Amino acid sequence: MKNKKIAIGCDEAAYALKVVLKDHLEKLGYEVKDFGAEKGETVLYPDVAASVAKAVADGEFERAVLTCGTGIGMAITANKIPGVRAAVCHDPFSAERARKSNNAQIICFGERVIGHELAKSLLNTWLDSEFSGGGSAPKVERICHYENEYSKK
Repeated sequence: MKNKKIAIGCDEAAYALKVVLKDHLEKLGYEVKDFGAEKGETVLYPDVAASVAKAVADGEFERAVLTCGTGIGMAITANKIPGVRAAVCHDPFSAERARKSNNAQIICFGERVIGHELAKSLLNTWLDSEFSGGGSAPKVERICHYENEYSKK
């Protein structure tokens, strides 16, 4: 990853995971902007996901991390923002392929699905991976085609 600036967000279900991942990112030298819930605060995860995804789409951040109970709701919401590709990753292969094959700018984790140490490891894999283009490039271009076609309606 070229830019050492990254966004992170969570709802109350994944506050503990967000804290662990934020600390991990800072130890790796990243400047982290926190869009997530504070301790004890209840938020609607779609609001957090949309704020983070918009910041990515606007170019403020190259990449971002979203956490909620499963990661699914965050990913669904983030993918509603034009220009954003978010992926739920709970294993090393999906974390790597989210970047290499799909050029996902946002990784999503579920606090109720994976442990903190695994999440840190998967985050490292994702951060170390870059879009490989090649045979995946036409597929990502097609994703963008459909996004443009249907976002106009």
